Amino acid sequence: MLDPSLLEDLLAEVRLAPSVHNIQPTRWRLVGDDELLLLADVARRLPAADPTGHDVRLSHGAAVEGLSLALGRHGLRIVEIEPATEAAISGDLLPVARIVTAAGGALDKLADLVASRISWRGGFRALGPAGEAALDGLAASSTDLLLVRDPPAVGEIARLADEAGFHFLCDDAHRAELLRWMRLSRSDPAYLRDGLSAEAMAMPGVVAFGTRLVLGPLFPPLRRLGLAARLVSERGTFANGAIALFHRPEGEDPLVTGRAFYRAWLAMTAQGLAACPVSVLADRPASNRQLIERHGVPKGRRLVNVFRLGLAAGAPAAVRARLPVAELIV
Repeated sequence: MLDPSLLEDLLAEVRLAPSVHNIQPTRWRLVGDDELLLLADVARRLPAADPTGHDVRLSHGAAVEGLSLALGRHGLRIVEIEPATEAAISGDLLPVARIVTAAGGALDKLADLVASRISWRGGFRALGPAGEAALDGLAASSTDLLLVRDPPAVGEIARLADEAGFHFLCDDAHRAELLRWMRLSRSDPAYLRDGLSAEAMAMPGVVAFGTRLVLGPLFPPLRRLGLAARLVSERGTFANGAIALFHRPEGEDPLVTGRAFYRAWLAMTAQGLAACPVSVLADRPASNRQLIERHGVPKGRRLVNVFRLGLAAGAPAAVRARLPVAELIV
């Protein structure tokens, strides 16, 4: 049975689920002793990068999977998820789904990896036999991932990622929105709460300071001089790594897709692989289409996201930015 104390324990783990730009849009309300209401904080949206709300709904789905994993630790499980019919709460919280729980849950083998899963923004060391074996294990464990391991093909995808990323950065609204969620200084009051911190993005202080300028006031003149694309390139972070194309059935509810997305990322962690989404590749229609055609994404499936992955060359950030549990409970 659910109660306020157990809900706090559950959400301490659920909040570690990934969300687009780490905006953490999901809120929860306890309804009786076996139901939860999932709500969307409408202030946490990305109108420029995610105008349809697809990625936010996918983020809710990842949170639902996080809940499922956490419930299993307590012998509970999700037995039903249905659309919420309640009206918006205080104008800021929009009910998304009702989740019914029951006894009979079991510990999922992926649950113990929740705390160690990260978005690895740094580079990779050479794969070697151990890395190749990890990729083999990942390929065998997931039907939602298509791996690209050939170095020239990985290099071409890295080039395509730079092209797609620069395409979006040239949109002023998109670039401003990204900057709003980047935490490039420890003096930012939200540095440990949400968004993309400099530490999580593997940016030393001087690089973070420069990034603020390059993506801010200097971007227009740098673009005119032909320097902006080179300065924002991330091609080097693909070296020594592989690519995972995450695909799901066409027409699938993003809430369901988000659950599978989280599980796929945890499966990478289970193999000892560090991974980072390169969402621009899936978000830009041109690159999405090219990847589907060149790498044989099965018919009837859509390319949802792309990961670069490999063996981390370095240590992860010491702290992950997350909102306090109390703020997630309505």
